[in-house]
Parts: sequence; structure tokens; C-alpha cells
Amino acid sequence: MTSSASLDLKLYGVLIAVAVLVPLFAPNYIQTVAVMWLMILMAMTWDITGGQMGYNSLGNVVFFGIGMYASAIVQISQFSDVADYTASFGAIVVDFTPGQYFTGLGLGLAAGGIAAAIFALLIGPAMLGLRGPYFAIGTLGLAIAVAELVSGWEYVGGGGGISMPVYPGPPAAGPFTFYILLGLLTLAAHLFVRWLYSTQFGLAINAIRDDEDKAEAMGIHTNRYKTIAWAVAAFFMGVGGAIFGNMSGFIEPLEVAFPTTTFGIFMVAMALLGGKGTLWGPVLGAVLFHIVKQVTWTYLLGWQWVALGAIIIINIVYFQQGILGWAQDKWPEAFGLTVDRGGAARPAAGEAAE
Repeated sequence: MTSSASLDLKLYGVLIAVAVLVPLFAPNYIQTVAVMWLMILMAMTWDITGGQMGYNSLGNVVFFGIGMYASAIVQISQFSDVADYTASFGAIVVDFTPGQYFTGLGLGLAAGGIAAAIFALLIGPAMLGLRGPYFAIGTLGLAIAVAELVSGWEYVGGGGGISMPVYPGPPAAGPFTFYILLGLLTLAAHLFVRWLYSTQFGLAINAIRDDEDKAEAMGIHTNRYKTIAWAVAAFFMGVGGAIFGNMSGFIEPLEVAFPTTTFGIFMVAMALLGGKGTLWGPVLGAVLFHIVKQVTWTYLLGWQWVALGAIIIINIVYFQQGILGWAQDKWPEAFGLTVDRGGAARPAAGEAAE
């Protein structure tokens, strides 16, 4: 077994151990750790296009919101009229049976991922025709526009939002269920992107990142690869949004479903902090960012944005390659890298940089 593969197994073991131990020994922190799984998922999915492909998006949160609303519509429409359910005058109150709730939840999670992926496939060819800052600003505008459109869509409650179906069980059972779902989704997403990066698809999107014009000249259908990569990120973000909407219990367009100024920025900051374009960098960045965010929100209320802003500034000025990139340069052998005569770290034979 290579040193890189051994390190991977250890890291997966740490994540699984945390997932198992938190409910047993720190049940009061279940929701906090569940949000950490979501943060890891956001950083990983952003890195598919931002790190591996070189297309820095500021609007991936749009897939999060689309998945959330698609799930809500499917869950409610199975057993009630959505327009009546979301009416501002409270036309009806629906009590979902356990069977109805879990049937709707399963279908809703699938619908959230599929709806987000379809949206990415439809809008991708046009948006991904933009490059550099134009793509970043375009995606940010897209997220803001979709949020405003949903805010005026009365069928789903408009700006008043939607109260999600209540989890049918003991109060502690709901958070634990969503904790498990987010943990499994994050693990599945990480295993999937690990496989994806090891295929020809991974080589193609890396070629796009390095020089898109040369990649096109070599016969790579760049727009096709870019659109598919964005759709993969959208699918996992959509499912994550569907789970988070149910965990929150209430969906509101600007602050919960399409939070461009919080989650939309956080996912970029987390990937940069850990090291974009690496397999484990977004995971590391998300964990550290989430810990700092929770500590500052708890003990430095009023200064939390200053602390997070300082982290971003220090990261950009002193650690542009991220923590993992810096560690790979300092201790290359620990990551299965060799150093050539010029001092540049590169993967050893048969290994890939993590």
C-alpha cells in the first residue's frame, strides 16, 4: 500500500470515528457537526469547478436553494396541494403520517439533486462560455436573480417561506436522522470525486484549468466537460439543500435557500483555506473554518465577521496554495511526493497528490 493510500485510509477512519462518537458522547453537538458535514460538502463540490477546473464560481449556492425548493414541492405535493399549503392566510394545516413523511422525504431528496443537476445542464453551456472574473460575477448574479424570482413566487410561499413537514418522532430523532443523512452524503460525494479525479475526466478538467485553449486544440470537448462537472457539483449541492431544508424546518429564499453572503462565500473561503485543487484540502478547510466560525459566534459575538475576514486575508496573502498545499511543499514525502532537482514537488510513480 502506498503512503498516500495509507494516509487516505487514516483520514477516512478519522471522519467515520467522529461521525460515530459524536452521537454517543456529545449528542448536544449533533446539529453543529451536521452543519460541518454540509460545509465539507459545499467546499468539495465548489472545488470540482473552482479547484480542479479553474472556474471560480460565486453562485454555486443556487443549486443548494433549487434542491431545497424542489424537495419541498415534491414532499408536499404527494399528499397536499402546494398552493394551499403555502398560502399566507394559513388555508390548511397538514399532519403527515410517518409513512407519508418518509416517502416524501426520499422522493424529495432525489428530486432536489435531479432538479439542481438539470438546471446546471441547461444553464451551463451559456454560463461556462464566460471565463475568469466574468464567470464569477455571472454566477453570483445568477444566484441573486433566482433568489429574487423565488421570493416573488407565491406558489411556494414567496418571501414568506415554507414550513416543512414536521419530523414524525421524538424531538431528538429528527436531528439525528439528518445528521446521518448529511454524513453519508458527504462521504459518498468524497468517494465519488476521488474516483472521478482518477479517471480521464479528471485529466480533462485539469487540462482545462491549465490551458483551456490548448485543451480545445488537443480535441477535448471543453464545454461538455465543464457542463458535466458543474452538473455533478449541482447534484450533490441539491441533495444537501434538500436535507438542510428539512433539518431547518423552514425555508425562506434569501437567508436559508440562497444565502449568497454566507454559505455562498463560505464555500469558496473553505476551499481556499484548505487548498483548492486537492482531494483533502477542502475537507481540512471546511473543518477549520467551521470550528473558528462556531467559536467566534459563541464567544466573540460582534467580532465574528472580523475574525473570519482576517482568516480570509491571511489565507490569500500568505497561504495562497492553502494549508494542504503549503504542507505538501514543506513535507512532500508524507504525501507520496518526490522533489526534483529544481525543488518542485511532484507525485511519485503510481501516486497522485492528495
